[in-house]
Parts: sequence; C-alpha cells; structure tokens
Amino acid sequence: MKKFLSIFVAVVVVGLIVFVGLRYFFVFGEGVKAGELNYVVKKGFIFKTYEGKMIQNGLRSKVPNTVQSYEFEFSVSNEAVAQKLMLNSGRIVLLHYKEYMGSIPWRGYSEFVVDSIVSITDPGK
Repeated sequence: MKKFLSIFVAVVVVGLIVFVGLRYFFVFGEGVKAGELNYVVKKGFIFKTYEGKMIQNGLRSKVPNTVQSYEFEFSVSNEAVAQKLMLNSGRIVLLHYKEYMGSIPWRGYSEFVVDSIVSITDPGK
C-alpha cells in the first residue's frame, strides 16, 4: 500500500509540474504585430507590471451591427523596452511578442508578452 501511495503521489506531482510548465512557461506562439501604440502603463496592486494597448488597422465586430477597431493588449517583460514604448505613444510600432497559454501575476495580465521593439515610425511616413 505504501508503494502504491508513493507512486500515486509522484505521478500527481509530475503531472502538476508538467501542467504548470505548459500552461504558464511554454511559449505557445510568437510573432510581430504592427499598429499605432495607444499606451503603456505600469500598474498592479502587488506586482507592478507594464501593460499596453496597440490599435491595429482594420475593423471588426464583436457585437452585431457595431464596428470596433482591432486592439492588441499586451504586457511588457523588459523595463527598458517598456520605458521606450512609454515615450512613443501615438507612433506606429512593430512589436515582437510571445504568446503563453496563461498569465502569471509577476509577468503581466496578458498572455501576450512583448519582449522587443522591431521598429518605431511616425504616422504618415
């Protein structure tokens, strides 16, 4: 009975480690998004993280008979990147991001985490 209990506990612990690793640390996807940077702010109650929003070209409708622009909400993992983005609100940016399957409080509120800036240009250029 003790051997069965030990094996059962080991399987449960390994299962939890695999689940947490896949859910919160495995990079599900990555890419580059472009759009007009709306804002980047530092916020949070216990964990202060950088959160931002970018408006992309095009329109979509979540609710019938309404029009809404594409918005990309993201967290920023690097303080230097966040500070540079804070100084460039309103500009067209290309941001490299990683997509996780879940967010963790000290990384940010979003599953999309921006880790670098590809380019920044002024609108109309």
